[in-house]
Amino acid sequence: MLVDTLGLILAVVVHAGNIQDRDGAKLVLNRMRGWLPRLKIIWADGGYAGKLIDWVKDSMSWVLEIVKRSDDAQGFEVLPRRWIVERTFGWFNRYRRLSKHYEYLTESSEALIQICMIHLMLRRLHPKGRISKQ
Repeated sequence: MLVDTLGLILAVVVHAGNIQDRDGAKLVLNRMRGWLPRLKIIWADGGYAGKLIDWVKDSMSWVLEIVKRSDDAQGFEVLPRRWIVERTFGWFNRYRRLSKHYEYLTESSEALIQICMIHLMLRRLHPKGRISKQ
C-alpha cells in the first residue's frame, strides 16, 4: 500500500502470500507510474531495502528512503514517517470485513479497502463526522 503523508491511500495491491514484500512493492509502484509527477521521495521500512532502492530510482526516478530503527533502541519505538502507514492499517481494523481475510479474490479485497478509505474520507468531510443513512 502506498499512502500520502496524511495516511490516505494512493495505491493498494493485494497479492498472494507467497509474493515477497519487495516484489509486491513493485506491483504498487508500477500502478502509480505516470500518476504522481510531483512525488520525489518514498519512505519505507527495512524490509524494502536492497535491490528495490535501485529499481525505484532507475525505473521510476523516485528516491526510496529506508527509515531505520536506531541500533541502540530496545523495545517499542515510534519511528518517524513509518507510523503513518501503520495508522492507516489501524483504521482498517475498525471495519469488520477488513479485520480478517474473508475474500476469495484479491480484487475483492482491494475494492473493500478502497471502499473503506472512501468511507473514512467522507466522514472527515461531513461537519459532524458522521454520515446519516437517509
